Amino acid sequence: MFIALANERHFGAAADLCGVTQPTLSSAIKKLEDQLGVQLVYRGSRFQGLTPEGQRVLDWARRIVSDTRTMREEMRASRRGLSGNLRIGVIPTALPMVVGLVEPFTKRHPNVRVAVLSRASGEILQQIDTLELDAGITYLDNEPLGRMTAVPIYHESYRLLVHRNSPLARQSEVTWAEAAGVPLCLLTSDMQNRRIIAQHLATAGVQADAMVESNSMIALVSHVMTGRWASIVPVKLAQMFSADPESDPRAGKMSGAQRSPAVVGGQNLTSIPIRAADARHLVGLIVAHREPHTPVLGALLDEARRIAEPDAG
Repeated sequence: MFIALANERHFGAAADLCGVTQPTLSSAIKKLEDQLGVQLVYRGSRFQGLTPEGQRVLDWARRIVSDTRTMREEMRASRRGLSGNLRIGVIPTALPMVVGLVEPFTKRHPNVRVAVLSRASGEILQQIDTLELDAGITYLDNEPLGRMTAVPIYHESYRLLVHRNSPLARQSEVTWAEAAGVPLCLLTSDMQNRRIIAQHLATAGVQADAMVESNSMIALVSHVMTGRWASIVPVKLAQMFSADPESDPRAGKMSGAQRSPAVVGGQNLTSIPIRAADARHLVGLIVAHREPHTPVLGALLDEARRIAEPDAG
């Protein structure tokens, strides 16, 4: 109940989440304070935050809940193998890649149910910390991760996605400056991918001026298909839509679709390499740095190591 209150920051919402009445939750928090001999919550007409002691107790509470979950999963696994539910937060640009992790993992452990949830990189870190997510797939080398166990999986590089009738469609490659010269639709500014693209454009002396923004890569592709906009997308997303039969978003190796313009999106879209040797960013699996990991998370980390690209480490 205390963790729920800290996460929800509202007595009524926390009580609903726990399936109890608000007076029951308030009484339980007061009983916990009496047991520990410290005030945990600033009270007024509404929730006003945790005291310094409350913040410290929250750290312990999350650790206790995590350790208890690990113990239960380990005992259950010893009886009947791995089972349970696994919640993975994934940055939008990595969604085409996640099947390459989930498919072999669920083949090895068919009794585990996996929920794949699209999240911004900051949300992934926060929700792993608050136990709302078990793991995440996110960037490893662009912004600080804090106390996380990380397994590099692949490098993300970029292409300009345009309609086949675009003046740029027949070019073998473009510069970042050329990419900025067409009407763009890009991910929203709270997404780390958008900040990465802005950095590369700024290095080229130009600025990203997106006419359309979305937190969904599918929405961006749909706008490009109208012929009015272009977008800057990861190579693996271009592979997912590619007409090239050798292209596979689960593949770790570069395919022919990455070396030459590929027709994608029902023969209507072309993806063009962007000339920049250093425009690669590491993406990988992260879980909270707690030892031991639950058996399910330990198996997921092992699977990530198995599918990782040779140069990802």
